[in-house]
Parts: sequence; C-alpha cells; structure tokens
Amino acid sequence: MQERQTDTVNRTAWHDGRWPRALFTAVQFLSRLPVPGGAHRDLSTFPDDIRRGLVFFPLIGCCIGAITAAVLLAASHLVAWPVAVLIALAAEAAVTGAFHEDAVADFCDAFGGGWTREDTFRILKDSRIGSFGALGLGLAVAMRAAALIAMADVWHAAFVLVAAGGIARAVTLIVMAAVPPVSGRDSLSKDIGQEATWRTVVAGTLLIFPVLCLVLWRDPVGCLGMGIALVVFVIWLRRLLLRRLGGATGDCLGFAAYGGLLAATIGLGR
Repeated sequence: MQERQTDTVNRTAWHDGRWPRALFTAVQFLSRLPVPGGAHRDLSTFPDDIRRGLVFFPLIGCCIGAITAAVLLAASHLVAWPVAVLIALAAEAAVTGAFHEDAVADFCDAFGGGWTREDTFRILKDSRIGSFGALGLGLAVAMRAAALIAMADVWHAAFVLVAAGGIARAVTLIVMAAVPPVSGRDSLSKDIGQEATWRTVVAGTLLIFPVLCLVLWRDPVGCLGMGIALVVFVIWLRRLLLRRLGGATGDCLGFAAYGGLLAATIGLGR
C-alpha cells in the first residue's frame, strides 16, 4: 500500500513538472550547460528542486565526462596526446565552471592552514587561494592529467572520463549520506545534505548502472582497486570532517567529488 502511494506521488511529481525541474536544477548546479528556463527560473523553488535533483548527480557526471571525452577525441586528431588531454580538462573546467577544482583549493587551504575549528571555517569562507590551496589543486589536476596521458588508447581514456564523472558524483552522495552537514555554517550544504540518504545513493547509482556494468566487464581488477581506494578515501574523509568540523560543508563535498575523480581515473587507467 505504501509503495503504491509512493509511486503515485512520484508520477504526480513528474507530470506536474517537479522532476524535470529538479533535473534541470541539478544540471545548472553542477555545470554551466544551458537548461530550459536558465537563470530566469523561479529561485524560490531551488531548495526543493536541488534536494530532489540529487539523485541525478551521477548521471549528470557521466554526461559531463562524455563532453570532456568528445573534446579529447577531437583534440587527439589535431595535437599531441598530452596537449589533447590538457585541452580536454580545460574544456571540462569551462563546462563545470571549475566547480570542484575551486573546492579542492579551498579545502586544502582550510585543512592545511587551519589549526582550530574556527580557523578552518574562516579559511573555507576566504575566496583567496593560499600556498596549500595552490599546491593541492596543482597536484590534483597534475595527477589526473598524468593518469590520462599514461593511457595509450584514446578510446579507453574517453571511456574512463565518462565512468569517472559518474562515479565521482556518486561519491559525493555517499559523503552526504555518511557525514551530516555543519549546521549554521553552510546553508547550501545544510539544505541538500539532509536529503541525501542511502536511498538517494542507491537510486543515483542505479541511473548509471549500465556504465558501472561496462566498467566491471572491461576491467574487474581495476574496479577492485578503485573500490578499495574509494572506501579508504570516504572513511578517511568522514573521520577528518567529523573530527575537525563536526560535519561537511559545500567545499568538503566538492573535494569528495574530485577525490572520486582521481581514484576512478587512476584505478581504471591501467
């Protein structure tokens, strides 16, 4: 009976436009891709839309990865392979507005330079990039670029970009479900983090299930290594966030996504 009522609510939400609006909001949140309505959409519905749109994060990640892969394939015919990889990563940053890269820099600055909880929060809110942020972001992008350059097959690299894009956003949902938002500090993290349950993680992962099956079929050993790396990363990040902040902020979630990108790219890039 309860399942039937849930199905009815979901169908109603789809027909009255709430689910499409949630999808477009999630796309707009994670990227700069044009969506119906664009910047003129009613911002009063944003909190509800983004909560509902969390389930689409992994799917949108795969789409962003597909755009990056298309640029990589095109550039590989025009320039040297290392240059093509850098062009593709630059294109991805343009598509996402360097959303996760900015979070990596802020996270490294805050947790590298902050000695107390208040110091860490203060640095997270500071828009300037310090030495820890510059070094952390530079190393993160360099490791990802190096892992892609090391792949001899351009089609394999393109596939990894698509898969890693989806896996990274699934990691974000996992961290949301595993770590409570910091109350009173980051309203966006508080708004969306409270809605990211393990059910959201499962639903979001199911949307990219065909991609995950293909990944497992192509490289089961790489999947095992990637899975172990992701588990260790999430456990480490959860303990760090609870110990230092008592929860997660938006920058912490963005850092989690880039960590997922790195783990997936390195693990599947053998």
